[in-house]
Amino acid sequence: IDLNAFLFNLERKISEILLRTGKTNQSKEFRSIYLRRKKAINKHLWDSASGVYRDYDWENKCFGAFSAASLTPFFVKMSSEKKAHSSAQAVRNTLLTPGGILSTALDTGEQWDKPNAWAPLQWMAVIGFENYGEKELAQEIATNWIHTVDQFYQKHHKLVEKYDITNKESLPGGGGEYPLQDGFAWTNGVTYQLLMRYSN
Repeated sequence: IDLNAFLFNLERKISEILLRTGKTNQSKEFRSIYLRRKKAINKHLWDSASGVYRDYDWENKCFGAFSAASLTPFFVKMSSEKKAHSSAQAVRNTLLTPGGILSTALDTGEQWDKPNAWAPLQWMAVIGFENYGEKELAQEIATNWIHTVDQFYQKHHKLVEKYDITNKESLPGGGGEYPLQDGFAWTNGVTYQLLMRYSN
């Protein structure tokens, strides 16, 4: 779902640039492409039973898990308020914690699953929900994430690439095939932008 949402956004931007540069026919071609993609996304990747976007396993003919990546269509503004509201409810019920939103509700030991949270996914959720009027949830996610980063920083004097947000205490994230990375560019950037956005 996230890959297709990003491709939709890229195709739409290309269409807009072509139109601005006077290449009307090429712009129309890309408009046709991104509108076809949007239709396919809503046909194949919207799970109407649970009211969320999901990946779709075409070999086994079933939806994948609901994840923070499922919110990408709202980040790129290619969905509807009704779908955003339904997804907001799902986030509140399954992914939202006092530390931000989980990547997924699945605890597999892999780094992209519970208990981990990643800065880019927080950013896309916040902006996506802002785009569709879910401002209260957007602010809650932002505030919770800022608290996670700040609490960890106060204790360890650094920012890291991912966090375990399932405990009251902010902990380092884990799992995957390499050690936790210090720094970290996207944590720094997202936290800075959220602090500017929600400075109060």
